[in-house]
Amino acid sequence: MKFNTISIYGLSLLLILSSCSGKKEEDKTVYENTKFAKNNQSSVHLTDQQIQSVGVTVTNIQNRNMQKLVRLNGKAEIAPSHISSISSIMGGHIKSIHVISGSHFRKGQVLAVVEDPQFIQLQQDYLVTKAQLEAARLNFNRQKDLNTSKASSDKTMQAAQAEYATLNATLRGLEEKLRIIGISAKGLSIGNIKSKINIYAPFSGFVSRIFVNNGQYINPADTLFELINPAGLLLELKVFENDVNDIKTGQEIVVYNNQNPDMKTNAQIVSVVPSIENGGSATVLARLSSANSEFVKGMYVNAEVKIHSRYTQGLPNEAIVSFENKNYIFEDLGKSNYKMIPVVTGISDNQFTEVLKSDFLKNKKIVQKGAYSLLMMLKNKAN
Repeated sequence: MKFNTISIYGLSLLLILSSCSGKKEEDKTVYENTKFAKNNQSSVHLTDQQIQSVGVTVTNIQNRNMQKLVRLNGKAEIAPSHISSISSIMGGHIKSIHVISGSHFRKGQVLAVVEDPQFIQLQQDYLVTKAQLEAARLNFNRQKDLNTSKASSDKTMQAAQAEYATLNATLRGLEEKLRIIGISAKGLSIGNIKSKINIYAPFSGFVSRIFVNNGQYINPADTLFELINPAGLLLELKVFENDVNDIKTGQEIVVYNNQNPDMKTNAQIVSVVPSIENGGSATVLARLSSANSEFVKGMYVNAEVKIHSRYTQGLPNEAIVSFENKNYIFEDLGKSNYKMIPVVTGISDNQFTEVLKSDFLKNKKIVQKGAYSLLMMLKNKAN
């Protein structure tokens, strides 16, 4: 009975050791297979079914006259000189507002109406002064005639002349005050005195912000509206450090917004800020060649500028794939085997990308259609 117990115990220990040994061999095999997969991350083999699904086509390195295309992005802004704060020359109560935020207006359009008794007083002062001036003019002419015949003293004539000059200056001052609040002195009479004045738009544009409401009392220093003149629209674009030296003032560019990428508009670079920001880019300012209502303040925009051309070697854009900030191509090795090769790219356009130091690719078959699918299969294999 004792012998049997020892035998059973020994047999169990043997089985456990055997199981552990098998587990180690299994782990070793898995490790080796994983290591093998990692060491073969640059090659991939496709089955016939995968080839049909991917639709692989091949091409060769090509000589081509290419033009460098620099892409910029940024926002539409308004030059400070074309943003206007509108206020009333004189204080008063807001009687009515004729625009809303974002609405377009024409030059000379009434934006708001302001009412106050001081407007009445100003017109009254003008009419009274005008009447006094006429009386002073007649008196001055009479005194001149009397002085000529020595019927009036020089002092009396000089006093009449001073009164006439004083009233004339006062009238001209009142006339100017009326002009700047929008009231024409020429047509003013006792029968058409106004208690209200209009606030007119000084140019054509659109309303950015409104700071008042009906019935509010305003002082001359209070801002009523912020108006935007679209003629001052500027495109504030970012250009990467590597491309800064290629961007010059006066260059023509094409711009478009994200909502309408097919609607491209011409613009011209008007300034390049000579400073590289922390993000490794510089600021470029451009102005639209003609007014375009599609572009408004704050809108994100994209731009393209063609720099120069050179005769070089390249591949179709779809033949070059990117992974972890590096560029690759796939060489067709035959028998459904493909190898990923790192490349250094240069300039690019809408169809081709330059490949630098590409002599080693001469006579090699390069995958064109299906390169991205091969990259995905390779990375899935590696994982």
